[in-house]
Amino acid sequence: MDYFSEMNCISCGVNAHNKDSIRQFLSLIQRQVGKLKRTDHANKFTATVMLIGIPNVGKSALANALHQVGRISAAEKGKLKHATVSPEPGETKDIRSYKIASHPNIYVLDTPAVLSPKVPDIDVLSKLLLTGAIGDCLAERKETAQYFLAIHNSSGQYKKWAKLSNKDSDWVFLNSATECSTTSGLRMKQKNQIHTDHTQDDVVQVVRRTLYETVSSFEGNIRCEVEMEALIARQFTALQEVFHVFTESEEDAHVMVAGKLLNLFRTGRLGHYIFDNLPRNTH
Repeated sequence: MDYFSEMNCISCGVNAHNKDSIRQFLSLIQRQVGKLKRTDHANKFTATVMLIGIPNVGKSALANALHQVGRISAAEKGKLKHATVSPEPGETKDIRSYKIASHPNIYVLDTPAVLSPKVPDIDVLSKLLLTGAIGDCLAERKETAQYFLAIHNSSGQYKKWAKLSNKDSDWVFLNSATECSTTSGLRMKQKNQIHTDHTQDDVVQVVRRTLYETVSSFEGNIRCEVEMEALIARQFTALQEVFHVFTESEEDAHVMVAGKLLNLFRTGRLGHYIFDNLPRNTH
């Protein structure tokens, strides 16, 4: 946001899953539309806002959130519409309109993604693959997961999970609102846990702990490519046990581990990362 401010561009940090954040964003849109509104047609004024971006960055989720919060704020009647949200790129194939405000009327257009037909280099391609902007069919999942681990191991994200490095933390649940308040309830929840389901909170905690312990105990030079590869191989082996992946083929097991790891990363369960160094205004 500081970067865009330096470029004299309006920016707003938005969490599509937080209603207060959406309300703030909607207020910004209404203020900007208000600057365009002609006073002689105030009651009939209608504005259209377009959502554009590369694949799989949450445009449809943002359209849904704006539509829901905007209609409630305006006390609009009628059935809510829903844009289709998918973790796979290219789900939105046409342009759809959703009302997000009244007086004046404001509509948001959810649009299919746009992406340059040419990717400049392998580094940019790797980042697009990692974020899911390009389908996994264009590259091996294991290679993409290895790229993520290289970024993770070089960042300080793992240090935030130091408190998880405890044998008693296997059954820690992230969302305290969903924790069972009784011993019997906790036992029932543990019983219902599917250990092969990598999205379970306790499994995610063990994944985080495993990543922390493998990096923090690594004695090699993380900037050395060969030693980084050795660390990543060690992490794949450790995660294979965490995810309860057992096959005769080690390669097949690693592909399964890669798929689960990428899913956790893309859904925000493994922290937040910035892949690009923003250019700074040196003048």
